[in-house]
Amino acid sequence: MSRSALSFTTGLKVKVKMTERYDCHYCKESLFGNKYVLREENPYCVKCYESLYSNTCEECKKPIGCNSRDLSYKDRHWHEECFHCFQCKRSLVDKPFSTKDEQLLCTECYSNEYSSKCHECKKTIMPGSRKMEHKGNSWHETCFTCQRCQQPIGTKSFIPKDNYNYCVPCYEKQFAMQCVHCKKPITTGGVTYHDQPWHKDCFLCTGCKQQLSGQRFTSRDDFAYCLNCFCNLYAKKCASCTTPISGLGGSKYISFEERQWHNDCFNCKKCSVSLVGRGFLTERDDILCPDCGKDI
Repeated sequence: MSRSALSFTTGLKVKVKMTERYDCHYCKESLFGNKYVLREENPYCVKCYESLYSNTCEECKKPIGCNSRDLSYKDRHWHEECFHCFQCKRSLVDKPFSTKDEQLLCTECYSNEYSSKCHECKKTIMPGSRKMEHKGNSWHETCFTCQRCQQPIGTKSFIPKDNYNYCVPCYEKQFAMQCVHCKKPITTGGVTYHDQPWHKDCFLCTGCKQQLSGQRFTSRDDFAYCLNCFCNLYAKKCASCTTPISGLGGSKYISFEERQWHNDCFNCKKCSVSLVGRGFLTERDDILCPDCGKDI
């Protein structure tokens, strides 16, 4: 919507009293003692001028004569009495107006017909007034309030829930879970561990204090550990490569007489053949396949 401005003109009407002949530029009739109109310094009788140059009224489609006020807007013209609102018919002369589909509308009719309606109070949001918009709905600024504290939200952050809007402090008080570690509300994301809520930033490895969110971890005595820390602290060491055997994720290992091996490390000391699922012999700390152990 835009408030529009118009201009108006009237024909110049003069009675002449001359001693020399003074004729209409078009019909050549004498203008002595009659009204006439000058156009580009040429005189015309009223009849010729209106026939040749008068604008046609947009409303009644009749010529706008020299005796009428010619109201114009964007190359369109109206009689003064024809320049009115398309809906309520009230005069728009010297008043703000708008256009829609080339129809003239007063501010009130335009607002009632085309302006947004407030989602809260259902009344028209008048042009020029401040409105708030969210997901296709509009509110008066004073109607866009927090459901809990009823204070205007304005341009502050808010959180929608169940078709209502809440300012952040009220939402946190009413709905947000509290982190078991820092006791502060969890407003976005979060992690659940042992049926308890945590901020992602608070859910850390007990050993190295790195975030565990998004990576594999395990626990011991209800404390969470990343795999590296858990293996370094608690996992048994492979008798062959001496690195930790996590046993996590279904990985297999071999255990014999209080010693453990990774499956890939359980090989004959001499020929390196895998002994997984096969018989083997021991010689002190070494394991041997039956062929290599013949000479023991």
